[in-house]
Amino acid sequence: MASARENDIPIPGSPSPVPPTLEEPTAPRRPLPPKPDQDGPEVRTPTGAATDLPGGTVAQQGAYLTTAQGARLPDTDHSLKAGPRGPVLLQDHHLREKITHFDHERIPERVVHARGAAAHGEFVANGAAASVTKAAFLQAGARTRTFVRFSTVLGSRGSLDTARDTRGFATKFYTHEGVYDLVGNNIPVFFIQDAIKFPDIIHAGKPHPDREIPQAQSAHDTFWDFVSLHTEAQAHAMWNMSDRALPRSYRMMQGFGVHTFRLENEAGETVLAKIHWRPRLGTHSLTWEEAQLAGGKDPDFHRRDLADAIESGALPEWDLALQVFPDTPEETFEGIDLLDPTKFVPEELAPLQVVGTMTLTSNPSNFFAETEQVAFHPGHLVPGIDVTNDPLLQGRLFSYLDTQISRLGGPNFAQIPINRPHADVNDMLRDGMHQTAVHRGVAPYHPNSLDGGCPFLAGADLGGFVEVPAAVAESVKERTKPASFDDHFSQATLFYRSLTPIEQRHVIEAYSFELGKCYEQAIKERQLAALANIDEDLCAQVAEALGLPAPAPTVDIADVEPSPALRQVGETWPVSGRVVGILADESADSAELIAVRKALHAAGTVPLLIAPHGGMLHGQPVQRSAQTAASIELDALLALGPSKDPRTLRMLDELFRHGKVIAAAPAASPMLEDADIDLAAPGIATGDAAEAVTQLLDLLGAHRVWQRMELLPV
Repeated sequence: MASARENDIPIPGSPSPVPPTLEEPTAPRRPLPPKPDQDGPEVRTPTGAATDLPGGTVAQQGAYLTTAQGARLPDTDHSLKAGPRGPVLLQDHHLREKITHFDHERIPERVVHARGAAAHGEFVANGAAASVTKAAFLQAGARTRTFVRFSTVLGSRGSLDTARDTRGFATKFYTHEGVYDLVGNNIPVFFIQDAIKFPDIIHAGKPHPDREIPQAQSAHDTFWDFVSLHTEAQAHAMWNMSDRALPRSYRMMQGFGVHTFRLENEAGETVLAKIHWRPRLGTHSLTWEEAQLAGGKDPDFHRRDLADAIESGALPEWDLALQVFPDTPEETFEGIDLLDPTKFVPEELAPLQVVGTMTLTSNPSNFFAETEQVAFHPGHLVPGIDVTNDPLLQGRLFSYLDTQISRLGGPNFAQIPINRPHADVNDMLRDGMHQTAVHRGVAPYHPNSLDGGCPFLAGADLGGFVEVPAAVAESVKERTKPASFDDHFSQATLFYRSLTPIEQRHVIEAYSFELGKCYEQAIKERQLAALANIDEDLCAQVAEALGLPAPAPTVDIADVEPSPALRQVGETWPVSGRVVGILADESADSAELIAVRKALHAAGTVPLLIAPHGGMLHGQPVQRSAQTAASIELDALLALGPSKDPRTLRMLDELFRHGKVIAAAPAASPMLEDADIDLAAPGIATGDAAEAVTQLLDLLGAHRVWQRMELLPV
């Protein structure tokens, strides 16, 4: 009988590169290689030198169990005792080493962005950035290895993936000029304008310190207490209440550098720029109900989706794009202060210029060594890219370096394999915890003559990083901010009024839920006062849901020109990597089942066979049973046969309510009627199996059947 591994269509999720035997293996053999979809960091020395060593060189070696010192061990099941029932002996070096190491396996988790997932990739530049930056990795044809970590912000490392939250999108470029880190989010604005407020916003968003609840969410009093008082947070809060805070997948999520950066070209000319990642699959989201279902049924939803897509060969891609602005003394564009991180510039005013494409090509081979120990820092820059005086960015330049020293046990975190530069390192930094380089010479200082003067200084002509000599206006030392930072509402208005009606409805529902979870009425009323300054109809509908009167605006509501580029609804996108469930049972035609699996795979989707039981069905591997299937992991469903299982009918009901495409062969049509699904409703495809597949793929590009969702009751 064929197995899932022998199938010609990849079935992701296998824990091992080879199938295990039923009995415990006893014949010694060397460690297994990683799975085909996995890779590790390129093997470099602690000082960046390239090696010819394969990745497995830094993994475990040899066929036999040893101590950490390499001594082979005959037993690891029993402590050394004084007789079978006697006390354990202090001399048991193996017990002490094993237990002591286990007791110290955990390291401090990140204060924010603790829960993450990552992948290795490659960035290829198209040369379009050459006129504005001399950064070598952005020149035409340059190919650069990358490592990308996606994350939630508020939750702990063990929290759920699908919480309503901002997502981190951090990319490490291993350029030959040194490491460049683009440390961004999936939302282009932030809650605060000055880094001195970062502890405040995070303390407010984290669980209440008395009960340590709620975990990984903002629907509580302390968050809305801060946001409603510190109103510069209103723009980011609006994005967080939108569908952007519930991404369908990391593969379908935008990334933003948030801040404005200063770029310099070979001629020394400068521009200001904002940096964007645009997913080739489009920007798509979960519904709020899907996010909650996923949190219970599969808290690892986004991690699993990313890893499975790469293992299935549906490699995620993003275009890197720039918004470029003149570098003027005012550092503003169309009335928008470019140094204010609570502001974004609509694409209609400054179109995106694509400068390259990144493809994620492999999963990490060890989560802790790579995803957990990777260390990003906005100050990891290369020639041609410099920072601006954005006060939030300036504080991050200190904080990220500081937190890595605490989390990774000392200042030598750059020598951890995943962090090692792919460039020569001669830094005169010495000693410290976990020093793995073996430095030579006697003169780690500059200038020196005892080491022949090495290392020497490199100016811009030799590839040295030279800060752009930006002018600093005459001023005085004071704790203040520009007057342009005082506008806290217009961008929230711009974002909300740019959305489609169904997206606006989701925002209203999100505010109603979040504020409805708050205990104190004063906090609800205060936030309603802020919403009144953003959009009166939004405020009125949220107030109605809370059973409170809608206050009048206290400022003139901004007259904004909507930005259609902010909408997630209305376009069609590639279906590559979309998960399509195939519902079948023993009554299904074998040839038909095989044909639809192949057709869906050929279209770039990931077919997922669902049957009443596990094992095999007509020689095809069953990936989910009626017991383990969940609507949340499907982008669409093709039903080949009937089922009266209440779990299957409930899944159909959820798929229908969530606007998913449902296709049914003739034998399955009665089942849809049993689930109270109108066969004439939008997004319901019927016909023979081949025709149903064609219709399904045509509808799938819109992400959801939005017409159906608009007809559903609120």
